Parts: sequence; C-alpha cells; structure tokens
Amino acid sequence: MPIQNVKVASSAIGRDELPPLDLLRSFEASARHLSFTLAAQELFLTQSAVSRQIQQMESWLGVALFERRHRALVLTEAGAVMQRAAVDALERLRDATARVRAAPALRQVAMTCTPGFASLWLIPRLARFTEQHPDVDVRISATLELLDLERSQLDLAVRFCPTEDGHGQPLFEEWVVPMCSPRLADNSANPLLQPADLVRHTLLAVDQHPGMPLTVEWEPWARLMGVSEVRMKNTVRFTQYADAVAAAMQGQGVVIGRLPLLAELVDSGRLVTPFGSCAASQRGYYVVPSARGAVNPDAQDFVRWLRSEAEAALAPQAAMA
Repeated sequence: MPIQNVKVASSAIGRDELPPLDLLRSFEASARHLSFTLAAQELFLTQSAVSRQIQQMESWLGVALFERRHRALVLTEAGAVMQRAAVDALERLRDATARVRAAPALRQVAMTCTPGFASLWLIPRLARFTEQHPDVDVRISATLELLDLERSQLDLAVRFCPTEDGHGQPLFEEWVVPMCSPRLADNSANPLLQPADLVRHTLLAVDQHPGMPLTVEWEPWARLMGVSEVRMKNTVRFTQYADAVAAAMQGQGVVIGRLPLLAELVDSGRLVTPFGSCAASQRGYYVVPSARGAVNPDAQDFVRWLRSEAEAALAPQAAMA
C-alpha cells in the first residue's frame, strides 16, 4: 500500500535537546549486552571507542548511565529510563526506514469522462494500455458532472462538447446513425428499409434536458436523409446511453448510434446500421490535461495512447461516412 502523507504537529527540536545518533546506538547496544566489549563487537568498533562514547553521553546528560562494577555493568535508574526511550526511538526509526524502502513509487493516471465514453469506448480498449504499462494504475471517474481537474486531483479529462466550443486536444468528432440488432433489422414483418419504417418500431432514447425532444440527437441524420420528423411507434427512456445501447443489442428497439463509440459493436455484428449513411453531429471528444497531468509522464503516455486508439477507430468510420 502507498504511504499516506501524515501531518504531525511538532515544534522545532534544538540540537542540544537530543544526543547524537551514534552515541544513542552505542548506549542501546551497551545497555542490551551490559558489556562495552560485546557492544563494540556488534557495532564494529573498539571497546575503548564505545567506552568513550558512553562517557560522552553521560557528560552530555550530566548523569551516570551505568555502574561500573568488577567485570560487569549495571544500569542506573537514569540509564534504565534512557534505555527504554532509546529502544523505542530506534525501533520506530527502523520500522519507518523499512516502510520507506519497501514502498513502491505510486504511478497513477487519474482521469474523468462521460459514463458512455467510459463503458462503450474506453473500457473495452483499456487492457491494451495496462498491458503496455503494467506498473501504472488507472483511475477513471465516469460522470456527467464537469469535475474541476485540479480540485479533484485528476490528470486529464475527456470532454464531450460541441466542436465549436471544443478546447484541448481533439480526440475525434462524433457521427450519428440509427442502429439496431441484426434480428430486428431482418424482421420480415416490420422491415427497416427506409426512414419511414421507423414508425413501426420502438425508440430507445436517453432523457434530455427539459423541453428538448427525445429525438434531438437524431436531427443531424434526419437532415442528411431529408426527413423532416422522426416518428416512432413508442418510446423506452433511459438515464444512461449505455443502457439504451444494451437494449438495442437485445432487439428491443432502435437507438441513435454514436460513432466511433459503437464502432466495435458494428464491426462485431452485434449492431447494424439499416439505413447506411451517418451524419456529423457537430460534437466531439477533447482531451484536456490538468497542471499535474502536464508533468506526469504516465499521463502523457496515456494521452498518446488515447490518440493512437482514436486514429485506429476512425478508419472504419470513414468508410461508412
């Protein structure tokens, strides 16, 4: 697990308030062995060097830490107090050092995008990035809310907006075309041969802002096809676009397909475009980095990977346009 940043309230420690670390280590070893000779062997010092360091520490403290008896050392009361403190301090330093040495540097890319982009386009491709960058964690915040990148500690966003308002690096523009399951398209009782045939089918729609028609996303395609109004038999509404797409794959109706989000579903045959030509929606996806993302090399790699995936996805779409 990554080491968390912990703020500890403390005052400045003066140089004369703590004994030097080398004296503390010699004292702890001597107190544990009750022998300057054994402590010297452990610390790879001479017995006289350890004895001098203990004398320096006693002089610094102004109290005796050991009673020197014939061939024996005994801790004084002050020495016992210092031994407990020294053991606790050195063990804490040892454990903290082990944690710092063992903790891997956290490499992460944190990004935000719409739920539809995440579930329909990004996640199906994400394994290709993680295979190429196995040491990088990816955190995705899929939401329709426009998160503040700096406040939310995000490296980048993929924003969906009108092309005239787009800022950041363009990823791809969106094209729209009606889509449904092959089973629904091949239904001989209610064929889908021309736009007028939609009147016998269910519209799979995503709730829009109040006052906006459910077929507002169909308008670019309707203009391309010379259709003044899109009329359907009935409507099933969803709050998330991915749910409407899932219903279309189950043969429950017709959805306005967004390309290249759904390109792989078309390529695999799970969805078909019964009327052919698609129309530009005048909207697109843009990559917007944050200040921290601009200096995060893993985030920059992620952006380059997004752009390469986008270029690959645009090739079959160009053939459909």
